[in-house]
Amino acid sequence: MKNHQNTLFPYAYNILGTVEDAKDAIQDVLAKYQSINPAHIKNEMGYLTKSVINRSINIKNRKAKITMQKVWLPEPISTEKADDNLIGEEILSYSLLVLFEKLTTRERAVFILKEAFDYSHKEIAETIGISIENSRKLLSRGKLKLGAHKTSSPKNYSAVPSPHMENYIHAIKNGEVKLLGEMLSEDVALSADGGKDIKVIRELTTGKMATSNLLFYVFKTYQKSLSIEVSEVNHQPALLFFDGDILINCQVFEFENSKIRHIYAVIDPNKLKTFFR
Repeated sequence: MKNHQNTLFPYAYNILGTVEDAKDAIQDVLAKYQSINPAHIKNEMGYLTKSVINRSINIKNRKAKITMQKVWLPEPISTEKADDNLIGEEILSYSLLVLFEKLTTRERAVFILKEAFDYSHKEIAETIGISIENSRKLLSRGKLKLGAHKTSSPKNYSAVPSPHMENYIHAIKNGEVKLLGEMLSEDVALSADGGKDIKVIRELTTGKMATSNLLFYVFKTYQKSLSIEVSEVNHQPALLFFDGDILINCQVFEFENSKIRHIYAVIDPNKLKTFFR
């Protein structure tokens, strides 16, 4: 069943945004499948995929009702050194997963199946139990909500040359205000998710000056003694801040025209505990 888990994981994770919930959804489906007579099932993987997608939709709907955070960020996944059998092109870019929080769960599922997995509207309708017309409407509404923010590729962002990240680290470490300012877009934003356990200074910061000031303050106050590694998370450049072997902060960067447009800072220890490098 391990190969099944690897194949099913991107469907569950892209809908749910967390590794633990994705694994729970898959485990629930596989456990139920093992308890039934599969003789009448002609396409085992098709059945399991459909079941995992619908199980993930139900979990996402339930979680949405109890999440009270102003900023909720997906759990980061390393796409740099990960096992290709588990993590591949099917894992969506981090920025797109963040934007999906604007959508209803069904809009999210339809968008993912259509744009990332190339399902036809007929296949989507059969998978999540809606009409073909409704599938088209959900996709249209989803695209309208994402608007100009929709990424050019549903799967990944263009790679950013590593010197950009090295220059950023140099600017932060040495307090070089001018250099950092040159790297940030005018409307740059920083989103921070500390979960239930960590109180962040500010969940959402916008604008070059406010973001720059916050980045310098956070580094000087909390990150100066931490080791920093350049990595790739959900196909986007990222910085990992370690205290020894413990990951304290994962910052995922979105670039536009070689300028930093958004920084997503995941500080929630529950979302960092399963991160591997």
